[in-house]
Amino acid sequence: MNGRDRFLAALHGHNHSGRPPVWLMRQAGRYLPEYRALKEEHSFRTLVQTPDLATEVTLQPLRRFPGLDAAILFSDILVIPEALGVPYRFREEGGIELERTVRSAQDLATLHPTGVAERLHYVGEALRSVRSALDGTRALLGFCGAPWTLALYLVEGGSPGEGNRLRRWLYEDPSSARALLHTVAGACTEYARLLEASGADAIQVFDSWAGLCPAPLYEELCLEILQPLLEAVSVPVLLFSRGAGNRLPAQQALGTRALALDWQTPLPESRQLLGPDTTLQGNLDPLLLTTSPATVEAHTRALLDSLPHDPAWILNTGHGVTPQTRIDCVHALLDSLGD
Repeated sequence: MNGRDRFLAALHGHNHSGRPPVWLMRQAGRYLPEYRALKEEHSFRTLVQTPDLATEVTLQPLRRFPGLDAAILFSDILVIPEALGVPYRFREEGGIELERTVRSAQDLATLHPTGVAERLHYVGEALRSVRSALDGTRALLGFCGAPWTLALYLVEGGSPGEGNRLRRWLYEDPSSARALLHTVAGACTEYARLLEASGADAIQVFDSWAGLCPAPLYEELCLEILQPLLEAVSVPVLLFSRGAGNRLPAQQALGTRALALDWQTPLPESRQLLGPDTTLQGNLDPLLLTTSPATVEAHTRALLDSLPHDPAWILNTGHGVTPQTRIDCVHALLDSLGD
C-alpha cells in the first residue's frame, strides 16, 4: 500500500496497513535548509504565487522524508483575504500584517468577493503540478482558512491576540459583523471548489483561532458557516479547530470526514467520545520535534500505543511544525512507525 492509498483508507476508516498514515502541519518551511536557500532568493509571497516555486517547496520534505504519506500544498491561509482585496505581508520583526483592516460596514463594501478563484489561479496551477509530480504515490492536500479565523485577521490587521475587535463588533453591530463572516465563507467555498477541481485528494480547513469564538456563537460562526463549503465539494474535508477540543461532538455533527486534534486534546478519550466512524488526525506536540530523537521516539511510540491499529487515524502534529524543528527529530518520528 503506497502513501496515498494508506491516507485515503484512513480517511474512510479502513486503513489496515499496520500503521497510520503520517504528514505534518506546516510540513515545508524554515526548518529545511533547502527551503531557506530558496527563501534567500525569493520572498514568501513570490514562493506562494509562483506555481513552479510552490511545487518545489511542497515536494522538498517528501524528498527528504520518504516516509511521509501526503503532500500539503505550500501556500498560506491569507491568500483568501488577499483575493478579497486585502494583501498581507510578513513584518521584518516577525508576524503577519495586513495592508488594511475591515472593521465596519463601510470597510466591508470595499471587498471584492466575485472572482476569487480566478485571482487564485496560481494555486490551481501549483496543485496540478504537484499532483503530476507525485504520480499517485502520495496523497495531495489543499487547505483553506476557516471563515472565523480569516475574519479575525481581517478585523485585527494581523495576528488576532484575543480577537477583541471582532468580538466587540459582533456584540455592537451583529448584522454587519456576520456579513463579513459570510462574505469570507463564500470566498472559502469558491476556493474549495478550485482546490478540488485542481486535483486535491482532500482539503484541510484551518480554524486556528476557533478557541477565541464566544461559546454561544461557536456553532453558528465556526461550524454552521462551513456547511456550504462541505456541500460544494465531494472530496473529504478535515477540520482543525485549535483551542476547541471541548466542542468535539458539535464538530462531529457538522459532518466533516475527519477532525484534527490540537496537542491539548487527548487522543484516546476523543476516540472514545466520538466513536469509530470519525477519522481523527493528530496530535503530537510540535514542540517535541525541537527536542531530541530519543524523546520524539518515546512520545511517538506512546501515542501509537494509545490508539493501537486504529483504522481511522492519521498521525500528525497538533499544530504546525516550527522553524526550530530538528531534521533528525522528524526522521525519528517516521522511524518510530516501522515499515
